[in-house]
Amino acid sequence: MRTFEFEQVRTCCLSKPQVTESFPFDDHTLVWKVAGKLFAIADIDDFTSVSLKCNPQRALELREMYAGINPGWHLNKKHWNSVKAEADVSWPLAEELISHSYDCVIQGMTKKSRLEFGL
Repeated sequence: MRTFEFEQVRTCCLSKPQVTESFPFDDHTLVWKVAGKLFAIADIDDFTSVSLKCNPQRALELREMYAGINPGWHLNKKHWNSVKAEADVSWPLAEELISHSYDCVIQGMTKKSRLEFGL
């Protein structure tokens, strides 16, 4: 049973300032970027998870606590988690992790870039 759906992820991502979505890799892998920097990725044809950026220490802690949170699929395993929609991850937690991913990307930007994009 799914604990969250693709449209919830999409709506949450698009609700954040300066977010765009696109298909840079193929016609089924949707990515969300803030100010041109990737913070979330999901397969729209076979939605089973969303991959999100994460603080490395927190990423490890989450993987230990939840069976549905694993190292990012085809991504840097230190900084990315794949969060399964059909596991022990509730929607409120998934929503919080989307915000955390967004914030991680913004924090990695220069002050000049943040000001330029109104972040």
